[in-house]
Amino acid sequence: MAESTAQDRTAAHEPPRVLMVVGPAAGGIGAHAESLVRGLTDEGWHVVVATAPVTAARFDLGAHVEVAWPGRQPLAAWRTLRRIRALASGADVVHAQGHQAGLVALAATACSGRGTPPVIISWHNAVLGSGFRRRLRALLERVQVRRAEIMTGASQDLVDRALELGARRAELAAVAAPAAGQPDIDRGPARERLVDELGLDPDDDWLLTVSRIAPQKNLDVLLDAARLARDRRGRAPARGVAWLVVGDGRDDLLASLRAQVAADGTPVRFVGARSDVPTWMAAADLFVLPSAWEARALVVQEALAAGLPIVASAVGGLPELVGDAGVLVPAGDPDVLADAVVELLADPERSGALAAAGRRRWAALPHEADVLEEWTTRYRTVL
Repeated sequence: MAESTAQDRTAAHEPPRVLMVVGPAAGGIGAHAESLVRGLTDEGWHVVVATAPVTAARFDLGAHVEVAWPGRQPLAAWRTLRRIRALASGADVVHAQGHQAGLVALAATACSGRGTPPVIISWHNAVLGSGFRRRLRALLERVQVRRAEIMTGASQDLVDRALELGARRAELAAVAAPAAGQPDIDRGPARERLVDELGLDPDDDWLLTVSRIAPQKNLDVLLDAARLARDRRGRAPARGVAWLVVGDGRDDLLASLRAQVAADGTPVRFVGARSDVPTWMAAADLFVLPSAWEARALVVQEALAAGLPIVASAVGGLPELVGDAGVLVPAGDPDVLADAVVELLADPERSGALAAAGRRRWAALPHEADVLEEWTTRYRTVL
């Protein structure tokens, strides 16, 4: 049995073996997996990662990475699941990051008999949408919670959802932001660098959004809010405003958003994916996140650490994450979002208080070492 294997390895002073399953990821899930793999490896655990090609290319997932992810072609998908099943047979615990990874992990370990390792599934996103697709996804959620040894959620609403569906054990699992607070970049040089690169006006207010280009991020709402904010500030405000969006994603959606900007002159610039996000955080005056849903968004943690006042949607895990360090607004309401931005830009004293609260908030959050300790403890409970 997997339990006997783990005990035998402990007696022989062999490191526990973890198979981490990670689906296609371009943001927080991949960064969290990278951090966890690095920490476990440093502590002597043997970690193998089964993941999609895009994730393997974007993140450093350690020395033992298997590019193995089921595609749409049935025969190739079956062979991939067999490969992941072989990897799972040598593991003491299987940890799936996300909904898709959870289903793949369960499919790969199904009907394996007494030697099946325990499966832990971590949810990082809510299942959104409506109609048949939403009902199907809800059914697949139920499959996961009924078969997983442990369910974890990156925000309390995900934990509550797992419990509602019948999870035998569901827990809140913190997700740290490895880039938060490091390096500490001075505002002046950061601002000068972006002025030189993008031709921005250094006297303008710079509003920053760091986000994947995806429907869930409500970037159309951001454009509407930018137009409303421009009109409410009048035609000749004392300071101009530049709305900066960092991130990549769906090309078709990005093309549509850029077309809207070109049509009405909205002061929003999409600058693509960047590896120097801390520089943008240091240079900005305000962080704006209009998403339809988020858990413990890493970019919000980075904004807290950078001392950026935050305006964000009151959804998912954002209220518990932001606390008193920002202004929370209803998701999908550009009118309220625009008002919140305009009011903060007109009130430097309040913006400064939110910035200070953000730094205090970030200092109190679980950091990478805390998250690693939490996970090693959790693994040992099922070994």
